[in-house]
Amino acid sequence: MSTIIIAGGDEAGRGSVIGPLVISMVSIGKGKEKKLSDIGVRDSKLLSKKKRAFLFDEIRSISEEVQTYKITNDEINTAMKSGISINQLEAMHFARLLDEMQGGIDKAYIDSPDVIAERFGMRISLFAKRPTKVVGIKGGSKEKDNIKIISEHKADIKYPVVSAASIIAKVIRDSEMERIEEEVGIHIGSGYPGDKETVEVIKANLKSRVLSPYIREYWKTLENIRQRKMGEFPNFA
Repeated sequence: MSTIIIAGGDEAGRGSVIGPLVISMVSIGKGKEKKLSDIGVRDSKLLSKKKRAFLFDEIRSISEEVQTYKITNDEINTAMKSGISINQLEAMHFARLLDEMQGGIDKAYIDSPDVIAERFGMRISLFAKRPTKVVGIKGGSKEKDNIKIISEHKADIKYPVVSAASIIAKVIRDSEMERIEEEVGIHIGSGYPGDKETVEVIKANLKSRVLSPYIREYWKTLENIRQRKMGEFPNFA
């Protein structure tokens, strides 16, 4: 009997206003799921930066395969200007990662950002070239070897393989944020609108424009700052 391979997909940086949105997909033999839990894999937001860095290498050594993609702010800005939502853009790239996975995958667990969890899975299925079927949705591919897509809220907490993808994405995004800081020569904080340091940097950038290539131009946060309506911003994780 062939080994059952499961995959997990998650992102880091979705709610930020500075820096990329990084998505990751990790595949692993079903029998190795417990190993992920044993080494301390869980939702990246619950782990220290040091612990995430340690787990990054451990996950890569345990996994069958790891695929990642950095969605730049330029790509996000272009998409949103064209009327493509962030959900559509993210689903498109998750589908591409799924297609690029070399091994046979039986199931793919995805942390859904959509208010209707299965709808995000449907978007991935529509964009994917490989035969897929979204669990909980009627229809889909009739092929015997289709990949079952399980798109759920809080999947990064429920499934270790999704937690693993979340850690990979977070470590890569943190590295990108450090690279951006080094390039522009200023501290930019976390890049999220709930971070006062980030907000102050964005306000200063309205004049200097040094950070413009890394800012999401169509984010509500930026519009609020432009209009000088500096109220309380939600703290996105």
